[in-house]
Amino acid sequence: MKKWITALLLMLLCLCGTAACGQDSASEMESASAPAGQQDAATQDSNPSSEDASEPVEEDNTAAAELYVNNLPLEAQVAQMFFARCPEVDAVTLAGEYSIGGYILFGRDFEGQTPDSVTATIQSYQDAAATPMLIGVDEEGGTVVRISSNPNFRAVPFHSPQSLYNEGGFDLITSDTKEKDELLASIGVNVNFAPVCDVSTDPNDFINARAFGQDAAQTSEYVRTVVAQMLADNTGMVLKHFPGYGSNVDTHTGIAIDERPIETFRESDFLPFEAGIDAGAQSILVSHNIVQCMDGELPASLSPAVHDILRDELGFDGVIMTDDLIMEAITDYTGGENAAVLAVQAGNDMLVSSDFVTQYNAVLTAVQDGTISEDRIRESAIRVIRWKMDLGLMEAAR
Repeated sequence: MKKWITALLLMLLCLCGTAACGQDSASEMESASAPAGQQDAATQDSNPSSEDASEPVEEDNTAAAELYVNNLPLEAQVAQMFFARCPEVDAVTLAGEYSIGGYILFGRDFEGQTPDSVTATIQSYQDAAATPMLIGVDEEGGTVVRISSNPNFRAVPFHSPQSLYNEGGFDLITSDTKEKDELLASIGVNVNFAPVCDVSTDPNDFINARAFGQDAAQTSEYVRTVVAQMLADNTGMVLKHFPGYGSNVDTHTGIAIDERPIETFRESDFLPFEAGIDAGAQSILVSHNIVQCMDGELPASLSPAVHDILRDELGFDGVIMTDDLIMEAITDYTGGENAAVLAVQAGNDMLVSSDFVTQYNAVLTAVQDGTISEDRIRESAIRVIRWKMDLGLMEAAR
């Protein structure tokens, strides 16, 4: 009798389980057959960001940037293409008179200053400008520290990427990047001219002290790490120095000629830049080296062939900019005014310039006399404005 009662109880439990499973299946079937709108409503609470996730932010910013640039006069479009070295005097006046794309600050702009005084000064530039400005600085760490070299801003200068990695690996690279971003943001700087993407494992290379100091694979991981953190912190970044510096001499003091074959670039030097592009990098700076396998006559910064590689082969659609156009590798080669015109013709969207007024007038004159087309200027102005919108400096229509 006990065995019979036990068997009966087991049968009843199985029947109850089957009914429950049937209810679950019916519920799933009902959900699957419901109209799309009802399904969305049913899942809205569990996935509140589904609408935002489907929104193509970059496309929206591009459209908004196009609309903005359409309402800018030609003179303002040209000025947006300049990342000018902040002048020692009359910087506010210049920002108000022209619609300059941005100011890059150097060590002299922080000497004898405090965070409060620099914040107020930068804000005065933004208040004077009709279009919000990019405010940039080279705060790489190690030998290039424009801000943290001043103890009023940080107790010790930021360490080099090599020393950080040797001490704490990529975790310390990440936390250091975050600290840099927070410092820059606290005083109104929105672009750091970093990371250095050059592959250099030889301590004797000119660029080695500024580079990550590892092979292409490790340097690529370094670039990915830094770009990801800068994007998370909403800090603009500039990958440099495309197409890869190698063991070349200092272009601040003369022309450097790179004789390496194209295979070296594709197998090594390009890789960190590709990693940065894939990670979402917004801007890339092109060096003044003459890279013979790409263009045996023009410095990379002035070479359409080099820019075609960056656009077509590497697929970069962000802001391309020159290194400073008054560096001797350029002035010895072209002269100041002509360099700016050649830089625009090569495909640069922004010109880093320590002689803004001269080079601005040279580009504007070249457009007015037909040497450079207005469409070429508009194309670059749109990229610059889109970058500003991506950084939240300007409101993008949604």
